[in-house]
Amino acid sequence: MPEAKPEPVLDATDRRLMVATQAGLPRVSRPYEWLAGELDIGADEVLRRLQRMLDSGVIRRIGAVPNHYAIGYTANGMSVWDVDDARIDELGVRVGALEFVTHCYRRPRRLPDWPYNLFAMVHSQDRAEVSARVAEIATLLGNACRTHDILYSTAILKKTGLRIAG
Repeated sequence: MPEAKPEPVLDATDRRLMVATQAGLPRVSRPYEWLAGELDIGADEVLRRLQRMLDSGVIRRIGAVPNHYAIGYTANGMSVWDVDDARIDELGVRVGALEFVTHCYRRPRRLPDWPYNLFAMVHSQDRAEVSARVAEIATLLGNACRTHDILYSTAILKKTGLRIAG
């Protein structure tokens, strides 16, 4: 049996760092230096603490979240797939690695009405291009996929993760 990881120990500075970054990094040329100034620690300490929290799983990722509509991608389609359960992990990795898929994940089926267990988001400037990209995914999945559909966005939803009080 694998040895359990010890629970990460977070101090007051870690908490302040999480509060300072939970809505995103500041839009300045040197965000880690700006954070260092706000927290009264060095920029190298900001980076070390963020890396430790990433390594321990306290935070999952640091990344940009673009507004797809603002950059011209107005056809946003969540492709949903009924994929063979025995191959979903392998195929999900392959679909998620496609340069035009922004996120890909497994979800439970809700039978009999919802047979889909693999989701892959595709953004484009028009629905025809989304359909073409989805056809590429269908080719990749081959006979491991029984059926699929595309669910198009009709509104922008505010995406936020867990927020902790400051």
